[in-house]
Amino acid sequence: MRFIHIADVHLGAQPDAGEKFSGNRPRELWDTLEHVIRICGEERADLLLVAGDLFHRQPLLRELKEVNALFSELGHTKVVLIAGNHDPVRRDSYYRGFRWAENVIPLLGEKMEYVEFPELETAVYGLSYHAREIREPLYDCARAQGIQRYELLLAHGGDEKHIPINVEKLKRTGFDYVALGHIHKPHSLVKDRVVYSGALEPIDRNDTGPHGFVRGEVTEQGIRIRWSACACREYFHRDIRVDEGDTVRSIRRKMENEIREYGDENIYKFVLKGFRDRELMIEPGHWGMYGNVIEVIDETRPALDLERLRRENEDSLIGRYIGQFDGCREGSVEYQALCEGVSALLDHKGRQI
Repeated sequence: MRFIHIADVHLGAQPDAGEKFSGNRPRELWDTLEHVIRICGEERADLLLVAGDLFHRQPLLRELKEVNALFSELGHTKVVLIAGNHDPVRRDSYYRGFRWAENVIPLLGEKMEYVEFPELETAVYGLSYHAREIREPLYDCARAQGIQRYELLLAHGGDEKHIPINVEKLKRTGFDYVALGHIHKPHSLVKDRVVYSGALEPIDRNDTGPHGFVRGEVTEQGIRIRWSACACREYFHRDIRVDEGDTVRSIRRKMENEIREYGDENIYKFVLKGFRDRELMIEPGHWGMYGNVIEVIDETRPALDLERLRRENEDSLIGRYIGQFDGCREGSVEYQALCEGVSALLDHKGRQI
């Protein structure tokens, strides 16, 4: 039995709203979902498992119709989904009473339920959020019932406010595979058996790293999974080292080099570090014009007058520390260590540079 496991699609989100590069971002969420659906069709996956937060908020009726039309194109694949904390099944939710395509089976109950696929010798279990927060560890008492040869659990949560997960108890539930959602970075809690697929697309500047989905196969020998990247973009947090010789133009060039190396389609947060010329004026608000730069944080300090500090502190720890670096070249690793060390010693004394 072959399956594809996705989660945290967040259709309807508007990532990076207001940024000049953000216009296509909401559409990219739909495009990436369509890409995964095409893969399901091409590879004739038996199941598409959607582990919560298909939508970023309560879905509009037209959005449900749109996503249902996409799922209905899968002639071979059955789709099983649950609602997460972003799109809970509220009293006025369009989830209630919506007529899904024959191949789509939502598990929208507050309590654990399951759907059987006898032709696949498989049962899929799950429950849905009916509120934004669920603090009870509902999966602790979940159990595979043995009604089919292969039994899978769709689950969403893993922190204090969203169904806390006890890994040891989850391991004892008896499920062949637990398809997790809520945490946006892909990782396995139990190798190859209890897995966060991660979000399909990053939607927040802190969603760094690759994003995608899980391809899985259940056989008599056990579970085999393979994680696949598919996101249109990534967020990168990069440090830019600044020294006394840098100008605004050279700092900009360093940023542009990072963007060329990691891809101009990606989105960047830069942190400027080091010791700048005292006359250099850094205005982070202007850097966005040079690429998909969402934030620049200036952590630089004015360059130190090391000769003056050495003369004034020749009989103290600061003076002796500076003396240990005689002959080091500006811009070198040793020079950076010298500046960082002197700054730390000055901060300790409560002095201003």
